[in-house]
Amino acid sequence: MIFTQGENREMKLNYKHTLTACYVGYITQAEVNNLPPLLFLIFCNTFGISLGKIAVLIAANFIMQTIIDILSPRIVGVLGVRGSMVAAHFCTAAGFAFMGVFPYVLPDPFAGLLLSAALNSVGGGITEVLVSPIVDSLPGDAKSSAMSLLHSFYCWGQVLVVLLTTAFFSAFGTECWRLVTAFWAVIPFANAFLFMKVPLRPFVEEGGEEIPFKKLFGHRLFILFCVLMLCAGASELAASQWASLFAEAGLKVSKTAGDLLGPCMFAVLMGTARLLYGIFGKKIKLVPMISASSVLCVVSYLTMVFAPVPLLSLAGCAVCGLSVGIMWPGVFSLASEKFQNGGTAMFSVLALAGDLGCTSGPALVGVFVKLAENGSPLLFADSGAASAGLRTGLLFAVIFPVLMLAGMKLLSGTDRRGS
Repeated sequence: MIFTQGENREMKLNYKHTLTACYVGYITQAEVNNLPPLLFLIFCNTFGISLGKIAVLIAANFIMQTIIDILSPRIVGVLGVRGSMVAAHFCTAAGFAFMGVFPYVLPDPFAGLLLSAALNSVGGGITEVLVSPIVDSLPGDAKSSAMSLLHSFYCWGQVLVVLLTTAFFSAFGTECWRLVTAFWAVIPFANAFLFMKVPLRPFVEEGGEEIPFKKLFGHRLFILFCVLMLCAGASELAASQWASLFAEAGLKVSKTAGDLLGPCMFAVLMGTARLLYGIFGKKIKLVPMISASSVLCVVSYLTMVFAPVPLLSLAGCAVCGLSVGIMWPGVFSLASEKFQNGGTAMFSVLALAGDLGCTSGPALVGVFVKLAENGSPLLFADSGAASAGLRTGLLFAVIFPVLMLAGMKLLSGTDRRGS
């Protein structure tokens, strides 16, 4: 664990409760990013929304999170860390609660979905920026292992979302989807009250000074970390955001089988990678580990695209989860080691870069989905419009793990030079 002591005796709650609140915070972040993709075909069938608009919905979620990443230092300056986390969880809860309401009360159902997604994104963006530095500030030495363990809860949240939502649809049918979104609103709503009470620590050690934005961007090494975060987010989300639709429309498997064998197994293996690093992280060097993961990620993408049978493509999707598991928390940990007084500014910029990747990865795939939908000639034209667009987009998305591998080579070079 990240700490063995550090109990705040003036409060009933201690740092273990703080860590628990952070774990649940990442579960809510998993809800924001992974519940809507399970509903995409439902939205298409219920409201007559095109796949092109679904791509806009994916991009809008992460664009809004990106905007919040930029504004988060100012938000924290006004509300404080505690107030920001409480507000973030209430926004997330409201987004899910109204997801089943806005499309029916607004003139344009798509506008209603965008509005609810915006509320989710505000909450998700603030949570993403603050949860990692909150955990990083807690007492303990195994910071990188603790960070990886924290990020594994994003994966377990994704697994919970997929399993429980799929089980509900199997039992009651997809026409009851509004009950699902209302249910998932309960978790962030309850966690908001926990964040009202848990003890928090300052992000910068006493006597230290947080590195300002201008000085951070004066370091070429920090620019490299930003690029790596972008590649980490894009490598992960280009696959996971389209996995359910890829399985259903591209591989022609049932919704239940597609969700369980696609995004669910993706999340299980991604969480397993982060959990194992959280346990054995002291014995593993991050840079070689991320480099090996980047190679595996390239292989998994190519398997998804070129495998001759659906089962192999789904296996490639699952292995992709294993390959990207260590990327995001690993880059966070490496940056935290190099810039120990980075504080809110550093984590917000890294989250911003990661969210740009989370936007650009799925958006790149979405461009080819839209082109295929409009009848443009693409690769794999004999596999149907949806499949052709998805496969072509995933093939082009291989550039992100390739850039991650190149970035790790540069980082290892700077380590050898001692800079």
